[in-house]
Amino acid sequence: MDTLTRRRFLAASGVVGGTALAAGLTQRSWVDLVTAGLRDPRPEKARILVLVTLYGGNDALSTVVPYADPAYRSARPELAYDEQDVLPLGESLGLNPEMKGVHSLWKDERLAIIRGIGYPKPDHSHFRSMDIWQTASPERPETTGWLGRWLDTQPHDPLRAVSLGPVLPPLLAGAKGAGSAVAVGRLAVPGGQRLRPGLTALSRPQAGEPPMQAAVAATHADLFTVAGSLSDPVNAATGKDDEDDDEGAGTPTGGEGALARQLDIVARCITADAPTRVYAVSLGGFDLHAAGKASQSPLLGQLDQAMAGFLATMAKHPAGRSVVVAAYSEFGRRVAGNASNGTDHGTAGVMLVAGQPVRGGFYGEQPSLRDLDKGDLKATTDFRSAYGELLEKVLDTEPARVLAGPAAGKTLGFL
Repeated sequence: MDTLTRRRFLAASGVVGGTALAAGLTQRSWVDLVTAGLRDPRPEKARILVLVTLYGGNDALSTVVPYADPAYRSARPELAYDEQDVLPLGESLGLNPEMKGVHSLWKDERLAIIRGIGYPKPDHSHFRSMDIWQTASPERPETTGWLGRWLDTQPHDPLRAVSLGPVLPPLLAGAKGAGSAVAVGRLAVPGGQRLRPGLTALSRPQAGEPPMQAAVAATHADLFTVAGSLSDPVNAATGKDDEDDDEGAGTPTGGEGALARQLDIVARCITADAPTRVYAVSLGGFDLHAAGKASQSPLLGQLDQAMAGFLATMAKHPAGRSVVVAAYSEFGRRVAGNASNGTDHGTAGVMLVAGQPVRGGFYGEQPSLRDLDKGDLKATTDFRSAYGELLEKVLDTEPARVLAGPAAGKTLGFL
């Protein structure tokens, strides 16, 4: 196949572009695609990180509720929960009443609640704050994600980190490679006796071709690697295209909705011994400027069912006992409610970390409701200290290889 035709095909199939070029440099054969899991299984004792991004700014004060603090009720009388409504955690704090499954994890000492988590000089913009969380670079803009930089320390494998969804999040983009995005729907690539040889040829290096074109072709090979290795668990979990799926359809992990479907795919991949060490999943809709209490509760219920159901499934499988789930949002909300019974963009939030390896309990100081920064909570825990512990204790990597700043070297102790 001549170079011009090859390049035109890659462009027409949507592979040419900045994200694609960043996605990988390793060549794979057709045999590699169908035997990846058997030939290169995940090490038996290797831990697995499942990172849950809650897009929109989850209200920490309605997730972990300081019900006994008079300043809490004074600041948001229409949004406040009473003591009898919340699930008790101790220290005059309670979990949102919709989070009964997660509360069971707390009682089993398998839930860590990291309080007051944030970063210096907080930004109220969704885009900038999420960019900071995903790149772990509060001081200056960064072109790589924190898990992308972790990938750069590892031998390249497009299956090492996988995002469930149509778009690769910045957190999985590295300087030399990246994770892979897998749509939550039927996962398939063109095949058949006529197409297969030609498609395989597109992924092979050609003498004298420009480096960037070779990188694009290698990315095309990675696409087939991911499809060949993950199509069975993905398709078994979804059963049909995501666009035709009922948003409330239940899953074998016991939850309902988009996050539960994502975690069901993750569960199937883990029990199928996929070599993936990091899975990124997400739930959106937390930007609640109006009717915040009524709107947040069902979202937290989805998180609860999906997260607790997933971990219950994992506890029954040997590999699942090495899984750590961490859920975060780009920021919390302002302390005072607004005129629409909602909350506006704030600063410090809460991170939930759960799983068999987790040492349950509170980590980080509870932010004061009386010592505020222009109406916002002051962060007491730098999020890079949590990332550093996940890198060291789950991904077996020295945090300094990935993260900058003194907080990266601090240990919270939840693992």
